[in-house]
Amino acid sequence: MSHVGVGPRAVMRSVAFLTAGVLAVPALAGCTSEDPAGKPLAEQDVAAAARAEISDGGTLRWAVDSVPDTLNAFQSDADATTTRVAQAVLPSMYRMDETGSPVRNPDYLESAEVVDTEPKQVVVYKLNQQAVWSDGREIGAADFAAQWRALSGKDSAYWTARNAGYDRIEKVERGANDLEVKVTFSRPYADWKALFTPLYPKDVTGTPDAFNDGARRALKVSAGPFAVKKVDTKGDQVVLTGNPRWWGEPAKLDEIVLRAVPRDERVAELVAGKLDLAEIDPETADEVTLAAGPRDPATGTPLMGPGGTPAAGAQGRSAAQALRSWAIANGSDEEAAEEEVLAREERREAEAKARRRQQALSGFELRKSLEPAYTQLALNGADGPLADERVRRAVARALDREELAEAVLKPLGLPAEPVGSHLALAGQPAYADGSGALGEQNAKEARALLADAGWVPGGPVKKKDGEEAAGAEKDKSKDKDEDKDEDKKDGKKSEGGDDGTYIVGEDNKNKDGSNDDGDDAKDGADRESGEKHSSGKNTAQGGAPGAYAPKGTAAPAGAAAAPLAKDGKALTLRFVLPSGPGSETLRTVADRITDMLKEIGIGTKITKVPDESYFKDHVAAGEYDLALYSWPASAFPATDARPIYAKPVPAADGSLNVAQNYTRVGTDQVDQLFDRALATLDRKEARDLLRKADSRIWAAAGSVPLYQRPQLTAARKNLANAGAFGFATPVYEDMGFLKKGAQGSRPTAPSSPSSSSPSASSSSS
Repeated sequence: MSHVGVGPRAVMRSVAFLTAGVLAVPALAGCTSEDPAGKPLAEQDVAAAARAEISDGGTLRWAVDSVPDTLNAFQSDADATTTRVAQAVLPSMYRMDETGSPVRNPDYLESAEVVDTEPKQVVVYKLNQQAVWSDGREIGAADFAAQWRALSGKDSAYWTARNAGYDRIEKVERGANDLEVKVTFSRPYADWKALFTPLYPKDVTGTPDAFNDGARRALKVSAGPFAVKKVDTKGDQVVLTGNPRWWGEPAKLDEIVLRAVPRDERVAELVAGKLDLAEIDPETADEVTLAAGPRDPATGTPLMGPGGTPAAGAQGRSAAQALRSWAIANGSDEEAAEEEVLAREERREAEAKARRRQQALSGFELRKSLEPAYTQLALNGADGPLADERVRRAVARALDREELAEAVLKPLGLPAEPVGSHLALAGQPAYADGSGALGEQNAKEARALLADAGWVPGGPVKKKDGEEAAGAEKDKSKDKDEDKDEDKKDGKKSEGGDDGTYIVGEDNKNKDGSNDDGDDAKDGADRESGEKHSSGKNTAQGGAPGAYAPKGTAAPAGAAAAPLAKDGKALTLRFVLPSGPGSETLRTVADRITDMLKEIGIGTKITKVPDESYFKDHVAAGEYDLALYSWPASAFPATDARPIYAKPVPAADGSLNVAQNYTRVGTDQVDQLFDRALATLDRKEARDLLRKADSRIWAAAGSVPLYQRPQLTAARKNLANAGAFGFATPVYEDMGFLKKGAQGSRPTAPSSPSSSSPSASSSSS
């Protein structure tokens, strides 16, 4: 993930997050009798077990990215740990299932339904009669009403992150009895199931002072299987303990300790036995997988290496290397022999240390799935070359999204399928592949679009003193200094996984190991035309009207090698990337994108910036041309995705109000489709409207979804009902350690849909 995790739904899209590593228009593409939503690409992997197989008691030590600054999920500085705590200790009317759809939570809600639509929409909630706060008071209408008033936006004294949905409520009142809550809306609201999750007690939401400050470091009153025991900022941990007033299935664990552990320190904490559950990076994932495999009973060393390859011999060396070392150590050259003896001793010590490390990790296993989030390439359409829709479309059509997905996911054994929607992920009801509105990867069409926009190969490039190429004109002097510093450290070009843990292949090779010429010339021709001979489908033209240069427009000769220029300026785009150790995969993907753009004559200037400033000072501030970041998926895209794709509007001070639309690309049509989807209570109509909106977002080419993010978790082998959760909300009361002899259920090895599809053979990684 990641530097910033998936936050609470109420503010989950208030920030985007990095990838260590959620969301179109001809008649809907793929409108057949088959549901275009499909199924989730990967199952959750949590070692599922029945409660009867789990021991009572124990403490789960769970690594998180941070100790939260607030426990109030509706404040702007809430983070992923805030969400974890809220899920474990507060009421939720609905939780997410394995397909990313909202399902009623029976511990709190017996039923909820729309009972009237005219003249106003009215929803009646019938609460579980056993549901009480930890102070013994019943959960009721007063709590619902207090939360509505706090989040309605009518009182600016409440420091709220956003008010979506609550601003459509007219009143909240007691129903026919104390267990009923009646909510009347001033305007129809399709995503009403998004509301009151989590639900805070009126003690927190009843006054601005209580809301703003009362739940930042403590939650005195809660109503979940767990309660907050303490937030220990010095010890970097949050301690949750069982709630004695909990009326549901009792929690199996005594405590859950959420420990803030940096990603690059988690393997050491696992080895030291200080963690039971931790999201990890791919390099650590390989190490955990190797350590968990079969071992030689005599030596304790793994019998197999990564990917099922035979493990190396003694001291991690081949038999030939070991024989050569023995020969030198026992040879006539005394100086060489002495050096080799010392080297052998150092290797023995290193091997012993590695064995101890592997032995410590052998109690863990890797649980993996796909995170409910996707990584995208963002194209800043505010100014410069990318303000021209034709240039954005050219960039988008130069990308081989299958290759990028395979580069990241295939080495991890996860399904490598490109994401086809901005608004949902495969398996969610709103999902449909809308990328046909833009068209498939096609270098010839991309160059034609650039030619139509006036960018020609080999043109004269004139520079005034201090002037950058087109697309990089707004670079500041500090950015230039950063580039120079990075060049000294890294060379002229980032090498992706050169310095860290996320190594996903070589940039200049196809999946058969060959270079991009020679015998691959035929494949290159297919790439140029967009044709896929394995399926016989010609994809060179199609999609939304106006998405392509006029049919028949000739691509300039030699454009693949010659850089493009216009009005004396070269077409060079500033590609901003984070520089931290957890972002190797982003840099690897960026290198591949750079090569793909080079094929159509577009240059890139890669600028690496500190992680802490990447989003705030560059992406959100609009100081970039190209950037890679992720959005979490939502069960309520009409509400949560709208601010991401809404057309920016001028503010009173003359600035541009972009909300969360950091690409600055939007249209009135998309806004209208979101508004209509939000106002209809017909689920099928809402789904169709969202799919149309997604097609138009594709056609505008402000962002290009690439792949669903991997979710890799190291879990103690006897830990059940925890791990890579996928879409589903964790069930905290069912987590625990298995009884002796019991085993959790693991999913079958996932297979990528693209690996067996006709189109997979024509993409390279």
